Amino acid sequence: MLIRLAKLEDADVLAAIIAEVAHEGTIGPEPPVEIAARAERFREAIQAEAPDATWVLEKNGRIVGYAHSRKTTNGVLVLEMAILPGGRGHGGGRALLQAVLEHARECAAHKVELEAWVDNARAIALYTSSGFEVEGIRRNHYRRKDGTLRSAMIMAKHLRTSRLDWRSGTNV
Repeated sequence: MLIRLAKLEDADVLAAIIAEVAHEGTIGPEPPVEIAARAERFREAIQAEAPDATWVLEKNGRIVGYAHSRKTTNGVLVLEMAILPGGRGHGGGRALLQAVLEHARECAAHKVELEAWVDNARAIALYTSSGFEVEGIRRNHYRRKDGTLRSAMIMAKHLRTSRLDWRSGTNV
């Protein structure tokens, strides 16, 4: 497994991953996913400046997943992640998550947050074991194309960050 920053030429593959994983119902986007539009959004995200960043997960030279973080408010990054079934169960999700957390610390973020469907036990277990805590539930918050409502769990990890002591100019 290899984790690396995404390149512009990865955008179409990342969009195809979203389209495939969307059929499982474990992520927000619903099928059919407009791959061209999604790829364009990935290209924009890949070109964005820090703290926004996108990583890919490669297995045997093939991209099987990604993670993306973007700034929502000062010091807070939101995380989204998707991994193809063939890329799961080998530590890739944990490695992607660690890359995001390391990046967040480097950007002096104090918090990384995400949403997971309340029935996505595998994702919730990964995030919980990595120190994320439940901050709340969005009950019947998301209306799906078929009219059903889905609930999402809001999870976050607070990061230890150093701060500058304005009197001495040193990190404390």
